[in-house]
Amino acid sequence: MSTKPLFADIILPVPLPRLFTYEVPDDLVHLATVGKRVAVPFGKKKMYSGVVCLLHHNKPEEYETKPIVSVLDEESLVNAYQLKFWNWLADYYQCTLGEVYKAALPSGLKMESETRIIYNTEFIAESPLSDKENKVLDIIAGKKVCSINDVNQQSGLKNSLPIIKRLLEYNAVFVNEHLKESYKAKTEKVISLHPKCQSEDALQLVFDKLSRAPKQQELLMTFMSMVGGLTGAITNENVAKPELLKKANASQAAIRELCNKEIFLEQERAIDRLDLNDKAVKQANQLSEVQQTAYDEIKDGFQTHDVTLLHGVTSGGKTEIYIHLIEEQLMQGKQVLYLLPEIALTTQITSRLQKHFGNKMGIYHSKFADAERVEIWNNLLQQKNYQLIVGVRSSVFLPFSNLGLIIVDEEHENTYKQFDPTPRYHARDAAIVLASLFGAKTLLGTATPSIESYFNAQQGKYALVELLQRFEGIKMPEIVAVDVREAKRKKQMSSHFTPMLLEKMDEALKNGEQVILFQNRRGFSPFIECGQCAWVAKCVNCDVSMTYHKHLNQLVCHYCNHSIQLPTVCPACHSPAIETRGFGTEKIEEEMSLLYPDHKVARMDLDTTRSKSGYDKLIKKFEDGEVHILIGTQMISKGLDFDNVSVVGILNADNMLNYPDFRAFERSYQLMTQVSGRAGRKNKQGLVVLQTSNPKHPVIMDVINHNFLNHYNGQLEERQLFKYPPYYRLINITIKHKEQPVANRAAHLLAEQLRVVFGNRVLGPQAPVINRIQNLYIKKILIKMEKKASPTKVKHLMREAIFSLQAQQAFRYVTFQIDVDPA
Repeated sequence: MSTKPLFADIILPVPLPRLFTYEVPDDLVHLATVGKRVAVPFGKKKMYSGVVCLLHHNKPEEYETKPIVSVLDEESLVNAYQLKFWNWLADYYQCTLGEVYKAALPSGLKMESETRIIYNTEFIAESPLSDKENKVLDIIAGKKVCSINDVNQQSGLKNSLPIIKRLLEYNAVFVNEHLKESYKAKTEKVISLHPKCQSEDALQLVFDKLSRAPKQQELLMTFMSMVGGLTGAITNENVAKPELLKKANASQAAIRELCNKEIFLEQERAIDRLDLNDKAVKQANQLSEVQQTAYDEIKDGFQTHDVTLLHGVTSGGKTEIYIHLIEEQLMQGKQVLYLLPEIALTTQITSRLQKHFGNKMGIYHSKFADAERVEIWNNLLQQKNYQLIVGVRSSVFLPFSNLGLIIVDEEHENTYKQFDPTPRYHARDAAIVLASLFGAKTLLGTATPSIESYFNAQQGKYALVELLQRFEGIKMPEIVAVDVREAKRKKQMSSHFTPMLLEKMDEALKNGEQVILFQNRRGFSPFIECGQCAWVAKCVNCDVSMTYHKHLNQLVCHYCNHSIQLPTVCPACHSPAIETRGFGTEKIEEEMSLLYPDHKVARMDLDTTRSKSGYDKLIKKFEDGEVHILIGTQMISKGLDFDNVSVVGILNADNMLNYPDFRAFERSYQLMTQVSGRAGRKNKQGLVVLQTSNPKHPVIMDVINHNFLNHYNGQLEERQLFKYPPYYRLINITIKHKEQPVANRAAHLLAEQLRVVFGNRVLGPQAPVINRIQNLYIKKILIKMEKKASPTKVKHLMREAIFSLQAQQAFRYVTFQIDVDPA
């Protein structure tokens, strides 16, 4: 009896709004399961690895199916929870499953015919390779860098993907993302008995021969005791070389001698790059009375709500509460995801959590090499030792199987929002949906809740817990607003610093205390200008001035990274009067070094923390007191705790307040409050000097008075009046084209079509503040939706309007980007 042919719907890493159906050959039917990667032909020449989404017997009518070439995995790489989550993301954020797939998987797990394969020059095979593996490796080694198509053509193989996958596992090759930093498998040297000595008689003979070399004999005895060979059967187990040297108190020379005598065998073995110590873990500290009350209220909140908002002041002890909640979940055999908004935060948090959870904890973020992220993925997939994952927004894509709790720390941060490329998801909102798929709970924690989250708590959608006292009675910092205009009028300013700020810095530094200065602009100065004709250096690709970076002596565009050398004369009038305007972190660092030559000054911004260890080293130096003055952008505001900081300076509060965005006041309040929270610990009340031209601004007054509720109510009133979240949902459509008239025409036609359906809820099109980036002209359309409106219907109508425009030849190359819930 013939059986119906089996078909598979495959998610491919292409931005097309559909799945692709392939036939499963008879010899692969027993291997093909949902969630596995398969190699499939796509188009005339390309080969992709895709993920099986659905298996069925429904042959497509409209086209002839192609067969799957091979199944790449022994076990499913993507689980059912992930596929549900991917579908929700694609639907809610208006992107394709292929785009979600590309965002979700680490690059080491994605292979396609355009992938660049790089030969690992330091590869040493631990066991013989097969003929096909050797053939493929020789081709890659000869070219150093090549594509999968190159390998297929030169090897004569129909599909080399399974072989390349094995070579990746051997660390013989790596894929394009590894170009960011040189890859080398992490190994350690291990010692085992030489095969000639792995019998009782041979070993007895060896001991007899070593009677005249007591140190070598003692070393051998120590080794045997470590592998249990003194009390049991002789095995070929190995011991890490450093551990053996330490335990035997022996020298490298002693081991070398035993290796030369073919008693020991020294080898290298691969170890987990993310290997966290498995020392005895520390029990969670006892909670204070206030913390215990908050903990109990969170537990009560979880009885009635899936989401709880913990509004806790800076230094209120939120992390200790998190540790108790995590401990409880892990004791129940559950998994926990701890989300952080910035990689910078992982340094302090992970060192603290590691003391409690040891090797049950894994870390996941983009500063890790791709191979390290693959290890985390596989560890979770195989349900090995990681029960707690600490990571940034991309951690929501990991293959959890038994999630019990998600903690979203600093939930207000807009860095939880992915801007480019698609999917443009918000990790906080995505985490809530992910938790719901498991029946898990979500805890949102922050000292400065987002307006939307606090509104949801006030409306009863979330449970609300408030922790409004600092831990151990530490006082909230005193915040003083200093009028910069008045200081300038009286000629009291020293460059960009008011007398009060410098006076308080002097006092702190004399007392051996530390200072943080906040300026949310990197570089030396935001732009340069000709003092003669007012010429300003602008980027050739973008409609924006270029930032001067003094250490490079270059002007850099922060949008496309185009850079040029600093001109010595004005290109317009040839005057040498080129002047810097404004100030960034680099300029503040230079001026502080001149003002305080006896104190160590450091800068924390994107330029100084690009490397994997950049954050760690800088934070460690500041913690250890090696750095006295730390200057930074917003990354210094996010939950970092330093015991010895007594003074914080906010150098320019007005920049934040004057940004043209409906969230500008909310963000300014959050940022100033969070930066202020770095001041004062233990026995000392901190001081914050806030430099502004408008000390009576309502946002600044709320920051000074620590009055979140007043700020919240004021913002809520404005949001309701002007139809913004949390009362309305927003969808932003960005239209881009290399020719401005085409972008304008496409935007106007789209707005007209949308107004037919949505009326005056459509705003625009209008040009953004920067209306050309990377030689593409930009227009924006904003749709405001009532909360009760069906988002599915709105998105469908919007998509239809975009598709109808894209079908026209004139707009074929126009880019339409949809951003649901823009941050």
